[in-house]
Amino acid sequence: MEKIYNAQVSHMLKVENLSVRVDGKDILKGINIGIRKAEVHALLGPNASGKSTLAQVIMGFPDYKITAGKISLKEKDITSLSIEERAKLGIALVFQHPPTIKGIKLSKLLEKISKQTVDIKEFSVNPDILEREINVGFSGGERKLSEIIQVISLNPSFVVFDELDAGLDIENLEKLTSIIKNKLLSNGVSILLITHRGDILRFLKPAIAHVMLDGKIVCSSENWKEVWRTITRYGYEKCEECKGRKLLPD
Repeated sequence: MEKIYNAQVSHMLKVENLSVRVDGKDILKGINIGIRKAEVHALLGPNASGKSTLAQVIMGFPDYKITAGKISLKEKDITSLSIEERAKLGIALVFQHPPTIKGIKLSKLLEKISKQTVDIKEFSVNPDILEREINVGFSGGERKLSEIIQVISLNPSFVVFDELDAGLDIENLEKLTSIIKNKLLSNGVSILLITHRGDILRFLKPAIAHVMLDGKIVCSSENWKEVWRTITRYGYEKCEECKGRKLLPD
């Protein structure tokens, strides 16, 4: 049964009864998620289930028509705010496929966007990455690391990671999730972690795992291991059976 935490509990980000339409088609249908400070929630689901749409709606992309519900950050209704306004309030999105930006060095971008100083030496990466054009010739791990460094420099309060584990080997995944824990979660940042692979869960250990199918959250559980084990053994269709079950505390 899809539900959020007790309404009396303060959330960093809250999505309430959110429905979204694109080109006349209902893509998201009555989504409810409440994420508290320094908490990780995982959103699992197959391709085309609506996960990335939710990420972009939270960030404020204008191509989506919200037909019902609202989004709040620190109890402030941000449903009608622009991308820029949400970013200023502390929301950040790490894309599955970060864009290549020729002609701009990473160091120059960080100078432009940084709200706090970031010491590149802390990330065990070759410092020449700063003097390279953004994502030009970067490996998959370097692209994701570049995105995380940019996010940390923004000093956010809430971050959506869209398929961070896509295309990464275990070594790089462990390295990046260690940075996330040390530089984001330890500073009170809340995270929505979107994935369909699930490898990343054992490194970041979400407080709640949600399963999305066809634009609906059909299962929410505090036992992410059980959720992922079920998906691995039986596929996402098995999660449909969670409908109507009470999986979260009152």
